[in-house]
Amino acid sequence: MQAPQHFGFPLEAIIIFFAVIFVSLYLDLFAHKKSKEITVTNAAIWSLFWIALALGFYAYLWLRFSPEWANLYLAGYALEKSLSVDNLVVFMAIFSSFGIRGILQHRVLYWGILGALLFRAIFVLIGASLFLASPWIGFLFAAFVAWSAVKMLQARSEKEEEVDYSNHWSVRMTGQLMPVYTQLHLDRFLVRHVDLQAQGKHAQVTRYGKIYATPALLCLMAIETSDIAFAFDSVPAVIAVTQEPLLIYAAMIFAILGLRSLYFVLAALNRYLVHLEKAVIALLFFIAAKMVLQSWNHVFGDTGWHISPQASLLIIVGTLLAGVVASFIFPSRHAREA
Repeated sequence: MQAPQHFGFPLEAIIIFFAVIFVSLYLDLFAHKKSKEITVTNAAIWSLFWIALALGFYAYLWLRFSPEWANLYLAGYALEKSLSVDNLVVFMAIFSSFGIRGILQHRVLYWGILGALLFRAIFVLIGASLFLASPWIGFLFAAFVAWSAVKMLQARSEKEEEVDYSNHWSVRMTGQLMPVYTQLHLDRFLVRHVDLQAQGKHAQVTRYGKIYATPALLCLMAIETSDIAFAFDSVPAVIAVTQEPLLIYAAMIFAILGLRSLYFVLAALNRYLVHLEKAVIALLFFIAAKMVLQSWNHVFGDTGWHISPQASLLIIVGTLLAGVVASFIFPSRHAREA
């Protein structure tokens, strides 16, 4: 029997996907409910757990539906995971700007990623609908992806000073909407005026009010808005791999769920993976070219050139592995000294 042309929204797959997500989020929240420092070992174990979960969903798609749909999902997952590395570097700069460390970083990332689940769903539905509405949209998406690669190249060539995210537009907007308590207050995002008054700290505010935002909330706002900006680049890139909304969303969500743990691992390995960003840039140019070819075949006629899901998966995974291996074979001077 011939495989269906579109994956669609199988009820069984939707139930299994969301059940796995909710149970996993509960387990993660239960495991980290105590305020203690996140170690690299703990983060590595949880990173492996999230990767195993994503691969488990890949095996389900392979056995229940077809290898083609499974490979499209896995290619999208690998691409989103690799693009997330650049986003995590931005998160490091944001945490540095607000002086956020340790367990509070995990708390901020937890709530930030819950917001990302919602925004990704909106972006995926809009992006996939636009792509299905007109094949010309593919050329626009390809330009977005190529522009992202060029921006990353420019960032590598220009040695810019570290950005101070404490003056980010989202932080200024939050400060206009509500008063700010200028110091961290335990692990809370909001603090009441009566609490500060009882502790004699009510003078450290931008203006008086009933509830104050803390630097933790300002940091969360910067994280959330940065992730939304990142979605403008990553969603078109994953859509270039597959135009099936459910597969796109599953690939992105499984990749995002592991970001918190991956952040602490990447923070420890950032100085060593010096060539991984080059691999990500190369992948973005490949994805842009793939989308141009795909849209050309739909708009102007079939060229006879097609990139299969299996080929896309091999190119994406192979390029990432090449970046990791090159980082250890040709380390930077700082990595050699370390």
